[in-house]
Amino acid sequence: MKVYVSYKKLWKILIDRDMNKKNLREMTGISTASIAKLTKGENINTDILVKVCHALDCNIGDIMDILPPDNGIESATD
Repeated sequence: MKVYVSYKKLWKILIDRDMNKKNLREMTGISTASIAKLTKGENINTDILVKVCHALDCNIGDIMDILPPDNGIESATD
């Protein structure tokens, strides 16, 4: 089963806070590979999402959406 996720909310938060991906990486200590997965809308370890939420003082629903499978966006979970 494919999982469809969107991290558009995360990128909006970063823009609103005048931050970039490098700032997020430095705040959380997550790898550039994890940032790349977020950028591509791929599945990512829950621990990474929790680190992002703690760094940005938000909840998981504030940074991501789970989308219906018929929207044409795919993740790497074949």
